[in-house]
Amino acid sequence: MILVLVFATAILLLIWIVHRLRVNRKKNGSPDFRIKMKDILNREVVFYQKLNDAEKERFETAVNDFINRVHLEWVGAEANDLDRVLVAASAVIPIFGFGNWRYPNLTNVIIYPDTFNSEFGFSSGDRSILGMVGSGYMNGQMLLSQKSLREGFAAHNQYSHTAIHEFVHLLDKADGTTDGIPYLLLDKPYILPWINLVHQEIREICEGRSDINPYGAINESEFLAVVAEYFFTQPELLHQRHPELYALLKKAFQQSPKTT
Repeated sequence: MILVLVFATAILLLIWIVHRLRVNRKKNGSPDFRIKMKDILNREVVFYQKLNDAEKERFETAVNDFINRVHLEWVGAEANDLDRVLVAASAVIPIFGFGNWRYPNLTNVIIYPDTFNSEFGFSSGDRSILGMVGSGYMNGQMLLSQKSLREGFAAHNQYSHTAIHEFVHLLDKADGTTDGIPYLLLDKPYILPWINLVHQEIREICEGRSDINPYGAINESEFLAVVAEYFFTQPELLHQRHPELYALLKKAFQQSPKTT
């Protein structure tokens, strides 16, 4: 009898989950949502604003596809369309040059109101984490600070973009190792020049001779994520100050976000 009740409960839960997914997908694919999504992109996402009409349509399709495939959950904050679109835009920007490529290693994005700690607490204690890609039992999960997510798209924010940073970690991880060496992104002849350039740039950061965020000097993986933030938020400046680095990132991401 107990087994029957457990089985029945599991079936009902599965039916409810499938129903909610269908409702969400119907909502996210509706004309009203597409209009709201486009309004948010036009208002908040500079990367999108620079695209031509055909590219904007492709970007919108990719954003909507992400929202329909990846589950977003809010902890300590209310679910809203602004965060949905900004998370999806952050995911699409680094892979916009890859056609229909999708993140194979992501199922959920969890949004906290602000910083959190390594035990995922967000209301007290030492909290300094803005975003992270889960591993082990948290594999397939991404955690983001809502405040940092929104600030990444703010006009006054020139270099920092936490959500893009974390999605680049996922992209780096897609070849099996989060090591800052983009084997999936660069052809083999460019891997050694990339490694040499990364080590050179990290030395310059450590010696105080670089404008790249010092967090990028922690290791090769953080360097890739940090310079990706720079590449997508200040492409003209990166091209001017670090032309060799810009050229390799252009090859890696298969796009050139600078407009001049």
